Amino acid sequence: MHRIVIATLLLCLVPAAHAGDGLITKKSHYNASQTLDRLEALLRDKGLTVFARVDHAGGAEKVGIPLRPTALLIFGNPKLGSHLFTSRQSAGIDLPMKALAWEDGKGNVWLTYNDPQYIADRHRIRNRAEVIGKMTKALDTLTDKATQP
Repeated sequence: MHRIVIATLLLCLVPAAHAGDGLITKKSHYNASQTLDRLEALLRDKGLTVFARVDHAGGAEKVGIPLRPTALLIFGNPKLGSHLFTSRQSAGIDLPMKALAWEDGKGNVWLTYNDPQYIADRHRIRNRAEVIGKMTKALDTLTDKATQP
């Protein structure tokens, strides 16, 4: 019985891969910069567009605010994402996709991104299941490759 309670408590401490907030978070075996470098290279190799990289920690440092490594990569694939716009243009507030690499207080690095299904649900997109499925699978594969040895 004690083992079940302990296991349950430990599971509560680990970020959920698919939390109810629409975020998918994966632990990385690399530092935040390396994690985004790896993801960016994978995205470019697959022909996706990388629009920007935002160094939140660097920006915070410039104004005297300490922040652990935190950086955002903004990227997309118009061949997929544009189909969401043709269903609901409001999806443009959530696209292009973004991935955040960040270091927690214990030195662990995480990669977090929006779940494409959550974006579709948020914008009431009901007629693009195939596109959402492709986006979900591609992001899962690419982020696994970026975070794992």
